[in-house]
Amino acid sequence: MRRKLVAGNWKMHGLRAQLGEIEAIAAATAQHAAVDVALCVPFTLIGPAVALATRLPIGAQDVHEDDQGAHTGCVSAPMLVEAGAALTIVGHSERRADQHETDAQVKAKAEAGRRAGLDVILCIGETLDERDAGRAEEIVTGQVAASLPDGAGADWLALAYEPVWAIGTGRTPTEADVAAMHGAIRAKLRALVGDEADAIRILYGGSVNAGNAAALLGCADVDGALVGGASLTAEKFVPIVAAAAAL
Repeated sequence: MRRKLVAGNWKMHGLRAQLGEIEAIAAATAQHAAVDVALCVPFTLIGPAVALATRLPIGAQDVHEDDQGAHTGCVSAPMLVEAGAALTIVGHSERRADQHETDAQVKAKAEAGRRAGLDVILCIGETLDERDAGRAEEIVTGQVAASLPDGAGADWLALAYEPVWAIGTGRTPTEADVAAMHGAIRAKLRALVGDEADAIRILYGGSVNAGNAAALLGCADVDGALVGGASLTAEKFVPIVAAAAAL
């Protein structure tokens, strides 16, 4: 059975004044040893968070595909490792949309993370227009095929399905919709990497909160959650971890 993974994505939130929340999250989630938990924070907080929460894996929200070079303002995987990061998100829908990241770039970023020894959460998902057009499965499985890094393995890679229209809106797909999409992702993985696909975790990300976590995490082929706004405080994040632990 695949262990549940609940990862928080703080996005562009968090100053040193919020380090107390990270400490509280680390202390509370340590009580749920059956669940893997991680927090992906702004680059400026990685070092301080690692120093404060030594048993909670701290990650980044993006990484550049090159290890070094003339890329002003970018952060490489070796830099993240030196800062203390254990993992990174790549291909989040906000970066795909706002920074126009392509599947090829997302794949390269995942491979850069792997080279440096980082675990990787690779995001995929469809827009509302794509779902309404009946193309959701086509879009998402196409992203899997084009973004999946070479050497994909369960020991370092997880996928996160994000219905883009549900992120931060309070809207969520039905449980049947979630199970169907995760099943389609699993099938595509099997076609690409064979039996290894059965061990790769597929997270759900899209307005996950304490009220809907148990239902979403209980869906077939849902192996955890990528949590946005609800990960900013222990009060909202820890109940999601507890819901995962109860399954």
